[in-house]
Amino acid sequence: MTTFPPDPNLTALRLELGRLRGKRGWTYDELASRSGLARRTLIEIEQGRTIGTLKTWHALAHALDVPVDHLFSTLCEGHKPPASAAE
Repeated sequence: MTTFPPDPNLTALRLELGRLRGKRGWTYDELASRSGLARRTLIEIEQGRTIGTLKTWHALAHALDVPVDHLFSTLCEGHKPPASAAE
């Protein structure tokens, strides 16, 4: 029997992006300038119309000065993340 993982919590991911942007007091234009991404892309991500690529999230992590795993850890919000190999 195949056990499928739970769906990623994309809402938590986009809300964390908005929280981090807001915490810094940055507009979409400011984040766009710092990340090299289009303002429209940022708006569409925060509004849930697109998810972005790994390259997009990498650029956002650098612009926001947070580890990529901080952003992606929100994908498991609401369910237990997989166990690490060390456990």
